[in-house]
Amino acid sequence: MESQTLGLSIILPIYNDAIAVNRFLPQLLAFTAQLEMNCEILMIDDGSQDDLVKVFNSNLTNLPDNTVLRLIQFSRNFGKEAALTAGLKESKGALVSMMDADGQHPISVLSQMLDLIKNNDVEVVAAVQNSRQNESIIARIFKKCFYCFMQDTHRYQLTPNAGDFRLMTKKVVEAILQLPERQRFMKGLYAWVGFPTIFIPFQAEPRQAGKSKFNFFSLFELALIGITSFSQRPLRWISRAGLIISIIAMIYGLYIVIDTLCFGKDLAGWPTLAAGIMFSTGLQLVCLGLIGEYIGRIYEEVKHRPLYLINKQWDSSKQK
Repeated sequence: MESQTLGLSIILPIYNDAIAVNRFLPQLLAFTAQLEMNCEILMIDDGSQDDLVKVFNSNLTNLPDNTVLRLIQFSRNFGKEAALTAGLKESKGALVSMMDADGQHPISVLSQMLDLIKNNDVEVVAAVQNSRQNESIIARIFKKCFYCFMQDTHRYQLTPNAGDFRLMTKKVVEAILQLPERQRFMKGLYAWVGFPTIFIPFQAEPRQAGKSKFNFFSLFELALIGITSFSQRPLRWISRAGLIISIIAMIYGLYIVIDTLCFGKDLAGWPTLAAGIMFSTGLQLVCLGLIGEYIGRIYEEVKHRPLYLINKQWDSSKQK
């Protein structure tokens, strides 16, 4: 199948989800069999410990004539952002979709995306999860605060709950691949490149099998990467906080001098002084830690290490 004839590429980032993939993949193949275009399904194995190759081979006999199945195996676990980037780089279709391999992204929504992008003058159709009842209240509050913090309405806008489940034209894929950073915050990159976009709501389905690899702490780490690799607002806040504290300290110092000279009051308040020193010291350590995070991101970027390393590849079109 020539790459020029490919109409749709579907990217599935996978990490230790072989059972779920084995259940979801036949449903996806049944869907592509109904399409009037040639398709490819890219399984990106992000260093899984289970037997994903067995899943790949077991589904070769059920491949529709218009569908190519590919498996790309990383040398180790590099993270979902790297897996998505590898899928975008290796994709050959005129349209490229990204879906979770655990079956939570409904295939019916992908069909709706295809209709919308064909019948509208847009480059991207993105799905927005309209309900997260399975998440704790604390997680939802933190996510809401994160999206409010990351917004930059003058240049781009991050749509809350709009994740990686989306359909893009090749033009958008090529634009994203032009961005060279290694600390990749994909949700921010989608917003940064722009292009006309339609957002559609969807309700995530239960996982086919297994458990989510993202817990509160991993999501917090991803949020920290997003903030320090995609926003300079914390650095601006540090300088403003330092300016405000300096002004308050100067005013308070002036008050002490006037109070002592004019009213002859003794300087007291050792507890206040100790609390002030501890507060300023803690604030400085927090600021230094935040600046250290930014320096760490710079350190990772200047080393120019590859975002991922490929161990092996399998292609159904080369096995026929």
